[in-house]
Amino acid sequence: QVHLVESGGGLVQPGGSLRLSCAASMALFNMYTMDWYRQAPGKQRELVASINPGSEINYVGSVKGRFTISRDNARNMAYLQMNSLKPEDTAVYICHARWVNSDFWGQGTQITVSS
Repeated sequence: QVHLVESGGGLVQPGGSLRLSCAASMALFNMYTMDWYRQAPGKQRELVASINPGSEINYVGSVKGRFTISRDNARNMAYLQMNSLKPEDTAVYICHARWVNSDFWGQGTQITVSS
């Protein structure tokens, strides 16, 4: 079963914006913390942003002020709004859902920031 499906990736110029979506199909979606990770070629996977069931949010320092994570529990959706994109943001972005005794990974969506 595919529990998480990302969409919204693509090619964008430096300074541009993209919004990523993560559609979740698991039961009790509202009990999961939702994460966005990214992984660039030759680099370690990096946790970019998280939003927990109480809507507490954390970001990695390099995206603070530029990216916004959000969720819509009524629609079983998580989002990552990315503004002021830089070439160093280029990576595969991966949605992750975690709970006490369960977690799921999406398949990833490519973001390329280039002129």
